[in-house]
Amino acid sequence: MGPDDPDAAAVTAWRAGDQAAGKSLFAKYFEPLVLFFRNKVDEGVDDLIQQTFLAILGSIDRFRGDAPFRSYLFAIARNELLGYYRKHGRRAGDVDVTEISVAAMSSAQPSRLLARHHEHQLLLDALRTLPLDLQIALELVYWEDLSGPELAVALGVPEGTVRSRLRRGKEMLAERLTELSADPATVDESVREIDRRIAALG
Repeated sequence: MGPDDPDAAAVTAWRAGDQAAGKSLFAKYFEPLVLFFRNKVDEGVDDLIQQTFLAILGSIDRFRGDAPFRSYLFAIARNELLGYYRKHGRRAGDVDVTEISVAAMSSAQPSRLLARHHEHQLLLDALRTLPLDLQIALELVYWEDLSGPELAVALGVPEGTVRSRLRRGKEMLAERLTELSADPATVDESVREIDRRIAALG
């Protein structure tokens, strides 16, 4: 594992059988996983979180540490999410994450627990209309501050593809926000914040 990974010691200890280390990672990433899943599924958030950690536990010996643990965690979470859609979504079979949106696959409404302000709710509503991998990329940048390389691991694509998806996603998000909001200032503020975080990727 890279020297800059703050979770390296806990992962090493967990791999060696230290269950307390595994519990510490679960506690650290429980809320980020709640945020990840809650705007994407109708129900079963707790089950998806549990399945994500069970999948990590089952593969932890194969985790080489080439990327930070959190990027690996969100890659597993994304796989569990796609499995959920294949099993429970409106559309059976493969899920084309480059085309289909959460809004098209789900009858769920965005969680009001996530939205502390009206503009945050608009952002959540707009994100759900984007193709799923664009939504995931923007949310991981916006809420989790994942870097370009971390996003590449989480999404399973080259970093250049990540950056092109972020640009496309930002453009689509601005369009959706404009459709949903009568206040241009709210749209501008949300887009500026996304711009700032994408620019910080370097």
